[in-house]
Amino acid sequence: MKEYSLENIRNITLLGHSGSGKTSLGEAILYTGGVTNRLGSVEAGNTASDYEPEEIKRKISTNLSLLPLEWGGVKLNMLDAPGYSDFLGEVVAALRVTESAIIIVSAISGVEIGTEQAWEYTEGRPRMIFVNKMDRENANFGKVVEELRKKFGRVCRPLDLPIGSFSDLKGMIDLLDMKTYLDTGEEAAIPEDMIESARSWREELVEAIAENNDDLLEAYLEGKEIAKEELSRGLAVAIKEGKVVPILAGSAVKQVGIRQLLGFISQYLPSAKESEIVLVGDSGKMVLTPEETSDLQALVFKTTADPYVGKLTYFRVYSGVIESNSQIWNVSRGEMERVGQLYLVRGKTQEPVPRVTAGDIGAVAKLNVTATGDTLSNKAQGSKLEPIKFPEPLLSVAIYPRTKADLDKMGSALARACEEDPTLRLRRDSDTGDTLLSGLGETQLEVVAEKMNRKFGVSVELKPPKVPYRETITRPAKAEYKHKKQTGGHGQYGHVLIEIEPLPRESGLEFVDKVFGGAIPKNYIPAVEKGIYEAAREGVVAGYPVTDIRVSLYDGSYHPVDSSEICFKIAAAQALKKGLSDGQPILLEPVMSLEVTAPEELTGDIIADLNTKRARVQGMVPHDGVNEIKALVPMSEVLRYAIDLKSLTQGRNSFTLTFSHYEPVPPNITQKVASERQAEKGKETKE
Repeated sequence: MKEYSLENIRNITLLGHSGSGKTSLGEAILYTGGVTNRLGSVEAGNTASDYEPEEIKRKISTNLSLLPLEWGGVKLNMLDAPGYSDFLGEVVAALRVTESAIIIVSAISGVEIGTEQAWEYTEGRPRMIFVNKMDRENANFGKVVEELRKKFGRVCRPLDLPIGSFSDLKGMIDLLDMKTYLDTGEEAAIPEDMIESARSWREELVEAIAENNDDLLEAYLEGKEIAKEELSRGLAVAIKEGKVVPILAGSAVKQVGIRQLLGFISQYLPSAKESEIVLVGDSGKMVLTPEETSDLQALVFKTTADPYVGKLTYFRVYSGVIESNSQIWNVSRGEMERVGQLYLVRGKTQEPVPRVTAGDIGAVAKLNVTATGDTLSNKAQGSKLEPIKFPEPLLSVAIYPRTKADLDKMGSALARACEEDPTLRLRRDSDTGDTLLSGLGETQLEVVAEKMNRKFGVSVELKPPKVPYRETITRPAKAEYKHKKQTGGHGQYGHVLIEIEPLPRESGLEFVDKVFGGAIPKNYIPAVEKGIYEAAREGVVAGYPVTDIRVSLYDGSYHPVDSSEICFKIAAAQALKKGLSDGQPILLEPVMSLEVTAPEELTGDIIADLNTKRARVQGMVPHDGVNEIKALVPMSEVLRYAIDLKSLTQGRNSFTLTFSHYEPVPPNITQKVASERQAEKGKETKE
């Protein structure tokens, strides 16, 4: 593929609800553009963009795919982004490096949750809508247009009209030049029964274009005929300013309307020359155009890891050029990188290229320090490109290796997975010992586990995380324990008296030495303290760590020959257990602060669901048709809240969950937790 200048490159993200036909549209575009000689299908698992085994198995996109092609002297870089909300990170990355977006809508299903989300993601940027699946039974273009305009406003304007639907789909009417284009590619007259409808829609379109241009508006109001060239220029400006969102229609499977779509993209959507370069440095933000700098400015937006090929880094060049077999400076890491062979990537195929120029997208293998979000330049400088803001994780799972061999390899495989997907987080919970993997949803985490097995041979099991319960006491108590054994020769002797008192929440465990007069020699006090702290790791209610108590050692006795550190350690541990039992021990659970933002009509369902989770609703703030619900809820009840809420609202929500405090567990729940803990320990003992 030849090199193209900035004004002849279009970078576009394909968005839409899962199942609206984005992947099929990508296939149709490649086939129509002459890039492929066959039309793949999602059902057959042979599409250019959904090539990962996990995608073929589920028949959904889980990865961002790059689909470049040439059309009418213009290079189009189409980025097919997943429609499933678990893979929002891929959508965010695609939108960051493209100038415009196409929202695909099913002609059968109409506006869906994914359509609304795609509209929200693309707010403030040029976008268009493609009504797909016009060849399917029950397809209704008019109904979909009505839904779009009702939901998103009258900025949504049809640019063409389909002739027929289902098996009678024959072609499209272009409303700008009032011509019919059949599915064979031939021109034809507008059907008699559609002339009036086409004129009406065209009149509305011309009016919308004219409203954004004083000269055109004057001509329109005077009833003058406006030349198509003037309308085209006006339409391009209106699209760029968000005043018009064109609606085109067709069928990816039947190849109807695809040529018109490609022609529209080439002519009306903004070029790479119209992009902004936002640099962030010590002096703040600086906004440039590609023509205002010749320095290399490239942003890494995706990384893939493969045990055989190695790491493949995808980047968008905003200005300057990256050459194969050269050196570049990673501004984000402050290190030089050696660049090998550059590639043009199309799905899973890679085509070697000598260089990647401004406005274009390319890839390079085996960079050492570079990660997603990094800025690449040709010189050491303080400013870097504005980073990609990935969404924060919503769901955590505990990840366990299935075998000892898996344990040895699990760490490196998880590190590779997190390098591929910046929406993943990995941490070890010091309270429970769990290795926690956090992401945006259950499907995403399952796909990560499958990839680890396929790519790195690591088999893992995903389970809900353990809740870090704690134990404490509710009243002061005293305890005495004398550890005494006589077996001939040296015996064992350690005698301690302790006092335990409850402390305020989050105080932890305190040890106080109140021994006077040498009842216990000073050299044995550290052993007593150690015994207290070790025994506090397992409380008497359910075996969870003890917290928020002060343990005071106030008396005891010793034997000049038989006493030792280990004796006092044992005595202290046993005394603590006795004292805890006498202090009316209780179980504490972590309570989370939850904030849910959802449409007003779903508020009742959400609050009803929270009531079943022992939540305490703290308040509700309405604004712009949505409600922000604030609540306190036990962690044990919201371990899978991301899944529950998605099911409840079909994904029309956002929420945050942060730790708030610990509080007592109700007695009935305490009994259940204690039984489960006992069963868990019994299982561990058997293993």
